Amino acid sequence: MTPAPLAARLSIPSGPLFFPVTAYRADGSLDLDVYRTHVRRGVEAGAAAVFACCGTGEFHALTPEEFASCVRAAVEAVDGRVPVVGGAGYGTALAVRYARLAEAAGADGLLALPPYLVVAGQEGLLRHYREIAAATDLPVIVYQRDNAVFTPDTVVALARTDGVIGFKDGVGDLDLMQRVVSAVRTEVPGGFLYFNGLPTAEQTQLAYRGIGITLYSSAVFCFLPDLALAFHRALATGDDTTAHRLLDGFYRPFVELRAQGRGYAVSLVKAGVRMTGLDVGEVRPPLHEPTEDHVRQLALLIERGHALLEEDR
Repeated sequence: MTPAPLAARLSIPSGPLFFPVTAYRADGSLDLDVYRTHVRRGVEAGAAAVFACCGTGEFHALTPEEFASCVRAAVEAVDGRVPVVGGAGYGTALAVRYARLAEAAGADGLLALPPYLVVAGQEGLLRHYREIAAATDLPVIVYQRDNAVFTPDTVVALARTDGVIGFKDGVGDLDLMQRVVSAVRTEVPGGFLYFNGLPTAEQTQLAYRGIGITLYSSAVFCFLPDLALAFHRALATGDDTTAHRLLDGFYRPFVELRAQGRGYAVSLVKAGVRMTGLDVGEVRPPLHEPTEDHVRQLALLIERGHALLEEDR
């Protein structure tokens, strides 16, 4: 797949962008059969794309060999129905290695995660992501968060880089993002893509929509796909009444629960997947499982989510 077709397929998605969790057995080893089931169910539920082995998929916890196996399994489960985008991260040499593993496994694109540990200057960050983009023929989406925060000028330079098709924001600075969007629109003609990549992005998506960013990741889709689809449809059709009802009834309390534990953006989602019928195992260290009380609260929220959907029927 060339950059243009992937960008076109992502630009007006038919459903949420799906970030599957990675499935483990009780002994902590990969469970690729369960992982394929998780990915396949997501696509059948209406996902517009699968982002394999990214943040929700515990990229940080996977060996290169496990990463390659997971991306390959996602490609097999998807069977060409939607694009598969693989994560790539750590230092430049390892990020390039992961990019090439994703390409060999059949991925359609890359989500370039922040580099490991160091806080680099803009020149170094630009060089890092350009080397990732040059390493394969896969189109690249650059993920801004943590130690990889970009000036508008740097994003303009990224948008001019062959193979870089988009920019995902995990910082949440709307003033910065408005300046980024404006600078790229002014300096680089064409359809550069932007994504809201904050945890539980639905919570902030109305604000991002206000500055023209309509694409967002959905971790909730992992365990409540019908609710995530309902919210996606509400945004697409301008049905703010439904969007507000889902925000007030489910997303806000879920975000408040998620804020009660470090790493809950992954472990709480994984608990939700288990709770809704698929044993994907626990998270790997250094993440930890939610407390029993938080799991009980999650169960009540899932019930509330189903009740909200029934109100629409």
